[in-house]
Amino acid sequence: MLARRLAIDLGTTNTLIAVPGRGVVVNEPSVVAVSADNNKIIAVGKDAQEMLGKTPDSIVAVNPIKDGVIASYRVTEGMLRYFFDQISGIFSFVRPEVIIAVPAGITSTERRAVVDAAVSAGAKQAYIIKEPVAAALGAGIPIGAASGHMIIDIGGGTTEVAVISLGDIVVSESARIGGEEMDQAIIDYIRKKYKLIIGPKTAQKIKHKIGTALPLKKEKTLEISGSNTVSNLPETLYVSSNDVSAAVSDVFKKIIAAVKSVLQQTPPELSADVIDKGMVMTGGGSLLKHSDELLSKITGIPCQVAEEAILCVVRGAEIALDRLDDFKEKVLWLK
Repeated sequence: MLARRLAIDLGTTNTLIAVPGRGVVVNEPSVVAVSADNNKIIAVGKDAQEMLGKTPDSIVAVNPIKDGVIASYRVTEGMLRYFFDQISGIFSFVRPEVIIAVPAGITSTERRAVVDAAVSAGAKQAYIIKEPVAAALGAGIPIGAASGHMIIDIGGGTTEVAVISLGDIVVSESARIGGEEMDQAIIDYIRKKYKLIIGPKTAQKIKHKIGTALPLKKEKTLEISGSNTVSNLPETLYVSSNDVSAAVSDVFKKIIAAVKSVLQQTPPELSADVIDKGMVMTGGGSLLKHSDELLSKITGIPCQVAEEAILCVVRGAEIALDRLDDFKEKVLWLK
């Protein structure tokens, strides 16, 4: 039964799980609330995210995935076990085979930690697929062709840039920057310019509602609240879309540097393919408005954001899992 297999995008910001033939069945924040007294897991996902910045000393809300890799093995195992239990009705008492998308640049030790955490959480067997390959599959790119395709996957903790041909990565760059660094850049910018302290949830709200990678002639504004750095009292003010573009400019400089590095290493024949076909962006970070225009403007290569970009990695992993025999020779690291 296909339901005995799970495809997982174990992200820094969100964890997505898909079942071949059924689509995405879990889309939850990668956040876990843990008791400080006995290390017991209290809440996972959306419930834990609601606790961020609001917990008493006895409860700690943590992100067990940092920069695309496991920061806390025990908490990651508990989070995966919780998600497996959520969908246990799908595969009854059968331990599922799982495939997990991870950054292409992680070490063998980090890769092993992901596999071991999944098996300890209840998986029968765990496979690993490189995120750029999964993202390209999920974006509908024909990766098996003898032609170069460039993918830029901007996740919560990592940005993966790769040129793919004949089913595997030819050149890649993995930068440990992404959506979370954008959020922190917005926090720092608002504090410096407006003397206002805001939290990550407010920064995400700003990014999603009025965020842009390029300055706009007709600015959008958003009312936000925070704590004044001078008086320490609550304060409300308006920030603009151009505040966001200024705040995230350094983050995009790093992303563009990774893109240029890959382009410089790409063989001439594949470079010609990339120029002809353009670059494809995936991941939640690519949803920042005008990010594709910025990359196209700097590199001179057409760029577009994939349809439902945030789901591309998990959908690509789902495709690979559904066609395991076709893909495991080239794109899967096996347990």
